[in-house]
Amino acid sequence: MKNISNQNIIFKDKKVLLRVDLNVPMKNGSITELSRIKKIIPTIKMLIEKEAKIIILSHIGRPKGKIVKELSLEPISKKLSSILNKEVLFNKNLINDISNFDLNKIQRGCLLMLENIRFNQGEETNDIEFSKKLSSLGDIYINDAFSCSHRSHSSVAGITKHIPSYYGLQITQEIQALKKITSEIKKPVTLIIGGSKISTKINIINNLAKKFDNIIIVGGMANTMLKHTGLKIGRSICEDNCEPLVKEIISISKKFNCKITCPEDAIVSRSIEGDGKIKYVKDINDDEMILDIGPKTISTIKTIINDSNTVLWNGPAGYFENSNFQNGTKEISKIISQKTTEDKIFSVAGGGETVAAINKFKKLDSFTFVSTAGGAFLEYLEGKNLPGIKAINQNV
Repeated sequence: MKNISNQNIIFKDKKVLLRVDLNVPMKNGSITELSRIKKIIPTIKMLIEKEAKIIILSHIGRPKGKIVKELSLEPISKKLSSILNKEVLFNKNLINDISNFDLNKIQRGCLLMLENIRFNQGEETNDIEFSKKLSSLGDIYINDAFSCSHRSHSSVAGITKHIPSYYGLQITQEIQALKKITSEIKKPVTLIIGGSKISTKINIINNLAKKFDNIIIVGGMANTMLKHTGLKIGRSICEDNCEPLVKEIISISKKFNCKITCPEDAIVSRSIEGDGKIKYVKDINDDEMILDIGPKTISTIKTIINDSNTVLWNGPAGYFENSNFQNGTKEISKIISQKTTEDKIFSVAGGGETVAAINKFKKLDSFTFVSTAGGAFLEYLEGKNLPGIKAINQNV
């Protein structure tokens, strides 16, 4: 891999264009979650030590080529400065208006953050001329934004055609972790997958069923599986008209000898604000909703994890936002983190709700790798060739 840590690259006095993902959640102008900022710190610190002149490229939201004041990166530049305990200069100009005078303000080992790259027309269309202009601002390009690498945008893909390009430390770690669960697998390997819709995860299931030993389906997806295998699920969240997808999952899993596990019991309630009670899935009433997995299902999942060497988790087991329905998700995070800490499994987790749950139960540091990448994470698991990864690999 063209990783900055294993290349004989001279960074001293070089202007380095560093593409990161600072699309962090914000409320009333304040950042509410820092995971994506923290992940880029190792690459930034390495470049500071090597006396590079660091120019940060990033985005927040979807301004679609227009300046949207509420989507400025300036508050994020201030937070990054606070975390690094180092000044981060900020430039509000669009790319075509940035001058050599602006760039010459950057000293060795110092940082300049540019305004939201998506304010520029040409970024999201991967415009050739915009890519050339962007590349002209620096001497070296580094992609450390795996979470943006499924986008064929100028600052992710187009720029690499015009400037020496490399992977950052965070994106390298992400790719290596995902390779270990997709192509360099230590079996037995288990997928725990949830979410509301089977239709959005069918490609992941079909791709991984060919390589994995177990697929455990939870959440709304499990409700859909249960319904289309003849069970009543009351008022539970469920995707309709999925008989062909369910049959496809069952057929693929049988063909490749991958065991599918669905809940046998559940925590149910008449409302998401209510209390829960344990029921077998075959006994659910018409006015009840499945909101978590039950103790027998948890026990089954623990047994499968105990017999695994590799575990991938994407999607909570229930409505964990209510403490009455968080136990399944909490127990899954607990057993995975325990086995990981004991060095008995290689564990990877990803997806917004999954990361939120892991954070809630304070297990973030006890997984082998936790991805904040979202769409890129899912597309990689589907077996797709991500534009940002392909672009770096083809850059010479």
